[in-house]
Amino acid sequence: MRKFNIRKVLDGLTAGSSSASQQQQQQQHPAGTREPEIQETLQSEHFQLCKTVRHGFPYQPSALAFDPVQKILAVGTQTGALRLFGRPGVECYCQHDSGAAVIQLQFLINEGALVSALADDTLHLWNLRQKRPAILHSLKFCRERVTFCHLPFQSKWLYVGTERGNIHIVNVESFTLSGYVIMWNKAIELSSKSHPGPVVHISDNPMDEGKLLIGFESGTVVLWDLKSKKADYRYTYDEAIHSVAWHHEGKQFICSHSDGTLTIWNVRSPAKPMQTITPHGKQLKDGKKPEPCKPILKVEFKTTRSGEPFIILSGGLSYDTVGRRPCLTVMHGKSTAVLEMDYSIVDFLTLCETPYPNDFQEPYAVVVLLEKDLVLIDLAQNGYPIFENPYPLSIHESPVTCCEYFAGCPGDLIPALYSVGARQKRQGYSKKEWPINGGNWGLGVQSYPEIIITGHADGSVKFWDASAITLQVLYKLKTSKVFEKSRNKDDRPNTDIVDEDPYAIQIISWCPESRMLCIAGVSAHVIIYRFSKQEVITEVIPMLEVRLLYEINDVESPEGEQAPPLPTPVGGATPQPIPPQSHPSTSSSSSDGLRDNVPCLKVKNSPLKQSPGYQTELVIQLVWVGGEPPQQITSLAVNSSYGLVVFGNCNGIAMVDYLQKAVLLNLGTIELYGSNDPYRREPRSPRKSRQPSGGMLIVTSCMYGLSSLYSESVKKLQSSLSGLCDISEGTVVPEDRCKSPTSGSSSPHNSDDEQKMNNFIEKVKTKSRKFSKMVASDIAKMSRKLSLPTDLKPDLDIKDNSFSRSRSSSVTSIDKESREAISALHFCETFTRKADSSPSPCLWVGTTLGTVLVIALNLPPGGEQRLLQPVIVSPSGTILRLKGAILRMAFLDTTGCLVPPAYESWREHNVPEEKDEKEKLKKRRPVSVSPSSSQEISENQYAVICSEKQAKVISLPTQNCAYKQNITETSFVLRGDIVALSNSICLACFCANGHIMTFSLPSLRPLLDVYYLPLTNMRIARTFCFTNNGQALYLVSPTEIQRLTYSQETCENLQEMLGELFTPVEAPEAPNRGFFKGLFGGGAQSLDREELFGESSSGKASRSLAQHIPGPGGIEGVKGAASGVVGELARARLALDERGQKLGDLEERTAAMLSSADSFSKHAHEMMLKYKDKKWYQF
Repeated sequence: MRKFNIRKVLDGLTAGSSSASQQQQQQQHPAGTREPEIQETLQSEHFQLCKTVRHGFPYQPSALAFDPVQKILAVGTQTGALRLFGRPGVECYCQHDSGAAVIQLQFLINEGALVSALADDTLHLWNLRQKRPAILHSLKFCRERVTFCHLPFQSKWLYVGTERGNIHIVNVESFTLSGYVIMWNKAIELSSKSHPGPVVHISDNPMDEGKLLIGFESGTVVLWDLKSKKADYRYTYDEAIHSVAWHHEGKQFICSHSDGTLTIWNVRSPAKPMQTITPHGKQLKDGKKPEPCKPILKVEFKTTRSGEPFIILSGGLSYDTVGRRPCLTVMHGKSTAVLEMDYSIVDFLTLCETPYPNDFQEPYAVVVLLEKDLVLIDLAQNGYPIFENPYPLSIHESPVTCCEYFAGCPGDLIPALYSVGARQKRQGYSKKEWPINGGNWGLGVQSYPEIIITGHADGSVKFWDASAITLQVLYKLKTSKVFEKSRNKDDRPNTDIVDEDPYAIQIISWCPESRMLCIAGVSAHVIIYRFSKQEVITEVIPMLEVRLLYEINDVESPEGEQAPPLPTPVGGATPQPIPPQSHPSTSSSSSDGLRDNVPCLKVKNSPLKQSPGYQTELVIQLVWVGGEPPQQITSLAVNSSYGLVVFGNCNGIAMVDYLQKAVLLNLGTIELYGSNDPYRREPRSPRKSRQPSGGMLIVTSCMYGLSSLYSESVKKLQSSLSGLCDISEGTVVPEDRCKSPTSGSSSPHNSDDEQKMNNFIEKVKTKSRKFSKMVASDIAKMSRKLSLPTDLKPDLDIKDNSFSRSRSSSVTSIDKESREAISALHFCETFTRKADSSPSPCLWVGTTLGTVLVIALNLPPGGEQRLLQPVIVSPSGTILRLKGAILRMAFLDTTGCLVPPAYESWREHNVPEEKDEKEKLKKRRPVSVSPSSSQEISENQYAVICSEKQAKVISLPTQNCAYKQNITETSFVLRGDIVALSNSICLACFCANGHIMTFSLPSLRPLLDVYYLPLTNMRIARTFCFTNNGQALYLVSPTEIQRLTYSQETCENLQEMLGELFTPVEAPEAPNRGFFKGLFGGGAQSLDREELFGESSSGKASRSLAQHIPGPGGIEGVKGAASGVVGELARARLALDERGQKLGDLEERTAAMLSSADSFSKHAHEMMLKYKDKKWYQF
């Protein structure tokens, strides 16, 4: 029975009453001590949550538009999103509230506005003259389905075609309907007996604004005279129409059809097309019609002054081209270029030099919106090369499987990654600059470097520069290069855990200071990388195979006969390096034919050329055991100062010295507990040839930290050395300090068991000296992995979240079995035991059952000794338990500052060894950034532990629970990070119920609790991460990263940091009509649309036809609710016209005065000649 300490209760009551606002928080102190008060600077006002920017390719794109004067590109999506792109670094994301698909976008060219048409039959006017665009007006059609829109250049009247075949006209200033309507039955011939179908095209004649070309889906095209309100010509074709385009002179137009044909029509010859083309059809003999092809979805007709026009089309391929990729076809004169695309074409636009439709278009590029990419083709160069895309649209090049975010990296890191990444760039791009270059950059208020790392399904890892809310790819690493690739499915071994993507990245562990990178893949493989600026050729890829088991193999197992590929070294014996010339065997099987000792992937055995950048240091693979595949890795950590990497899964934990290429630790999770296992473990259900050994007491032992298990008691006695003493004596579970008040006594042994255990330990101590040499040599030779035939039954009452262990509530069903996986790993220099007077290197281990254990590390001196002497690891038992799986651990010094793990500063590894050896050794010395190195013995540290349910702050070395916070009762934490903000630190959590919360440290005061977004899919859970300076991100769609901030300061500065989409640009000059066209009335004919469509002449539209909805606000620089951006410009244009008229009047008056002066001069000259020779008296 535990002793009841009244002092602890009184201290806890005192601490609780000092903070009435925190009912869940508890402070507990041992007798005679007080926790030092730490001044916390973070307050609730330092926090505010808001989205910052969205990067990546717009998910499920559906519409495209371009402003040729502002040079801005707009993309709409099927989820109602709107993405705007200007010059590289100028991007904007907007969202329609309805979430309906965007079917069409129309810029008000050079006026800072955009009209979007949605699938729910609404039109929206966006104001782009502000950094965060907002909707000014909306119009909801109630009785008609919108199918097509057209807004002529420099017009305020928008033509809207509908599914019924009617055309309505909208004033974009007031966003109201005109009374002018073109009804379908008036547009088509009266003799026609069928409906022409929905409107698929509207455009006005480039040379006559009063003539409107209307294309109906059935194949009928009508040229409508707006003034006389009747059809001038009707053009009919047997095949359905998909798109129509004008020649700039207004005398011809081209239609694309569903049978893969193009028809070119003369405006004045409606009887039949002047030319019919089947671009991809096979021309048959005897003048027969070519074979039908797939529909041509869109065509554009662009003219040039100096050559043949361009006809550009998508689709139209022959039906017999099965499996051929989507194509864009460019026809220029007699040449036809077919450009294959990687994905389906959604839309394309031709970029031209002029916005005026009645001038030579002079096309210079084609922007192609694909299903998963954006391609820009240079029309001015031979071969039509593509432009190098400067936008970060390749995030999804392979599906993202995990990501990490680092803010405040070393300053030299981004240039180093950029320099090695620059060598990876493809060649053959267009030499011209990216033509979409509108807008202006924002002010870079944030000056710290930020890096995002994404892991992908194909095994690639990408590094991105994310500084100042931009995103740019720096470097790409292909981790699959070290493995042999099977050329076809038949060659693929039967060892794959997954059928597809065997190289997919699951976990990334990165040390920015040392540039060491470690990844864990889906095939239970771990690869350690070292950064180098030198190219190297690795003759043999260093490799280790680890046999990580969960249960003891039965007697028939060939384990005694088979040596593992790599014996596990122990302390006191030299770690076994990998064979330098050959890889371990990868093709062994057990006696009963089960696959055994086989890794999932085969490492290349040929020399590997490694380019500058990240180069393989070591490949570690878990192997199949007794016909069972290795379990996927659940946690990973690397430390450059110690030269160690550690990883765990649901079977156990393994630690590897990557400098000596040796396995240091290979333990089942249960073995980490030693004799203090708090959980009741049930044997797994028996299988064939497997005999669970019922109640046998198995003591986990460590020789200098390396565990070995024997089935006989004699072997147990031999192997139980000083490591066992460490576990049994120094690791009393401090549960009486940290346990929840609802917990019951969970001591795993009664007093008799403890007495027996103590006697057993004493025997081990007396025998240890005799057996030490013999055991050391035996263990170095023996097969490492023996495990327990048990499975975990945590007996946690999930409903009340308490720690009561019910002896009767065992779950024996295999379907409900749960293993205790390693869920968190953290290297640090801290106090391992209560009696420690100074911090020492160790590894803290968190499990899915909420247990935190510590493994002490005894590192040899630096320099050459580090490579010769073994690292000694000693499991030290349980420190504490929390509710839920452990997610994150961190350490604070006595002042409350974060204690980062020790690291070794980066140095070039591939330099000749003859260089200054002293300097080399000096650089090799670990850099401990821990303030604890200068701490006095009386000073302490705090361990911060965050689990799925709660957070605790533990005072070290006393191991008292100083603070505790229950984060959530009904949900669970998906991601928790200890981050720096405003020269302080806090704990940031994202819960499955959508809440983002922050807590002060070390007191765990709640500072922020905001509902952000619910967990709608596993992608968010897999990719959400917090980082320093109030930054966070997650994958919002398979192709896009959403960044957000929880910092008040960043929210306030965000407006300045965002780029501007609209910049004042003078519109290009209108084409010159020429003398003769002006004289004889040729050239473009203007139309007074105001007079034609205004209320005075056309009346009001029916109120039931459409409903006007005022915008939600955000109007900058727009006066009045009804006057949009266009109105301001219209008024400015009117003022300019008035000024021009006045200048014209002045010019006329000046001309009249000149004429009068000339006549006066002439008259005076004549008078002078008349009277020149006469005398005065002759007058």
